[in-house]
Amino acid sequence: MAIETADATATTASEFALADTDINWDRLDKTRFHIIGAILFTVQSALIHPTAVVKTRMQVADSGFSQMSGLSVFRHIIRSDGIPGIFRGFATSAIGSLPGRVLALTSLEMSKDMMLKYTEDLNMPEATRIGFANAIAGLSSNLASCIYFVPLDVICQRLMVQGLPGSAPCNGPFDVMQKVIKIEGLRGMYRGFGLTAVTQSPASALWWGIYGAAQHSIWRGLGYRDDLEKKPSHAEMAVVQAAAGTIAGACSSVITTPIDTVKTRLQVIDDYGVGRPSVMKTVKALLKEDGWKGFYRGFGPRFLNMSFYGTTMIVTYELIKRLSLKQVRE
Repeated sequence: MAIETADATATTASEFALADTDINWDRLDKTRFHIIGAILFTVQSALIHPTAVVKTRMQVADSGFSQMSGLSVFRHIIRSDGIPGIFRGFATSAIGSLPGRVLALTSLEMSKDMMLKYTEDLNMPEATRIGFANAIAGLSSNLASCIYFVPLDVICQRLMVQGLPGSAPCNGPFDVMQKVIKIEGLRGMYRGFGLTAVTQSPASALWWGIYGAAQHSIWRGLGYRDDLEKKPSHAEMAVVQAAAGTIAGACSSVITTPIDTVKTRLQVIDDYGVGRPSVMKTVKALLKEDGWKGFYRGFGPRFLNMSFYGTTMIVTYELIKRLSLKQVRE
């Protein structure tokens, strides 16, 4: 799921006519926006990184963890490697993500702002216009993110599986990059790119479909129907958005985990002796090893990862935008 998830909160919240929920690009202090965003998203990444490490190790062939529960894998990593073990690859991910976040956030906000201006004079309902602008912005941000983040993902996942059978030993992120490029060229850094790019758009649509339905149901359950005089407080909005984000992330993980398993295997496998790994080869290997349930290796940690990610992303991004509003001079 791309970073666009947080921004579209304004779309669903707009029905309550709260002005501050739709904070556009021209209302933001860009420097504060990127600095505060870098800090808060790094903290958020630190909170969910251990689940990514556990999930990745469970998905790798011959790791010895594929039949274990996520909690058992977590305990094993703590016993063998201590706290640093569950944060393998985090420094590379956190530092390497900074330029990518700037790229993703900027492309998201600028694309949305541009589409809102271009569609201003079109004869369409406001909700449809905002939804269309968010969709184009999300697509632009996704494409920009894939170009930058897929190579970073390849490096981080290889660092996460260090020490497992079949993993090539390496000394840090630059060593990983040099070894991959030496053997496969630059295209080796883009393993799983097509799978990532092709699946992120429908995955995002799925996430937003569930999120919108969940949030709508929650608001109606709380009594916010067509009465525009009754408006939710900021605290209520945060709680409802967090709950809807959790539901959306949890449901999405059920459908997207098989794709993630294949992508992870493609990005960490070192099977150069039999030719370049492919999606079909990876799918057949998974079926041979563990049947259809093999596609759900690491489901528990990914379920927690996506649920927590959806919750914290919504709340964090809205907080960043509020903290980054330009100061109005009297």
